[in-house]
Parts: sequence; structure tokens; C-alpha cells
Amino acid sequence: MPRSYFWTMLCLILHQIDAAYWKEWEMFHVPGGVQGFLVFNLAAIAVVLAGYRHVLLGTERAPLYAGVCAALGVGTCLIHAGFALAGQEQFHLPLSIAIIVLCLASALWLLCDLRRIRGRLARQAA
Repeated sequence: MPRSYFWTMLCLILHQIDAAYWKEWEMFHVPGGVQGFLVFNLAAIAVVLAGYRHVLLGTERAPLYAGVCAALGVGTCLIHAGFALAGQEQFHLPLSIAIIVLCLASALWLLCDLRRIRGRLARQAA
């Protein structure tokens, strides 16, 4: 799970760097504009990084953090697919699209790892 979490986390952080270029706070009508966007990213990145620590250490909370990270990856792709279908022109450069698709792919990998870990934990508890 550490590898799939790392790649999902990396893709999410790369997406947020790209999101700054595209002024994503305007797309979401974030209160406070860029300042609200930065506050959101402070919280989101802190949670994802703290989760990575839990995954590396194999704590009881690791599966919870992995689920949150995976949900962020899937959500990122779904939200931006919706924006694209609605005609938004942001995030249409090849690398922007690739990062969003990689958010989904790595999140699905993380979900597979999470399912395997939960199955192993259930067998150990039985």
C-alpha cells in the first residue's frame, strides 16, 4: 500500500500545482479566492501527508487515511470530468489531463491495495 498511496498523493499534489495555474478557486467559487484555495490546500495536503506517515508505519488508522486519499483521487477525476462535460476550458492541456487521469488510476490501485489489506485484517481477526 505504501507505493499506491505515494503515487496517489503525488498525483494529487501535482494536480493542485496545476490547479493554481488554472485558477481553480474561480471554478469552485472558493470564498476568499486564492487565499481560500491556499487554506484548503494547507489542510488537504497536511491530511494526505499525515496519512502517508500512518501508511508507512502501518498504524491502525492507515486504512482510513488510504480511503480518504483514494476518495480524493477518484473525486478529482470525476469533478474535472464533470467540468469538461459542462464546457469548462481549463485543464485541457495534455499534461493536465494526464495528471487527472493518473489521479484516478493511482486511486484505483490504492483501493485495490486497501481491499487486500482489509481482507488480510479480517482473516487475522477471525
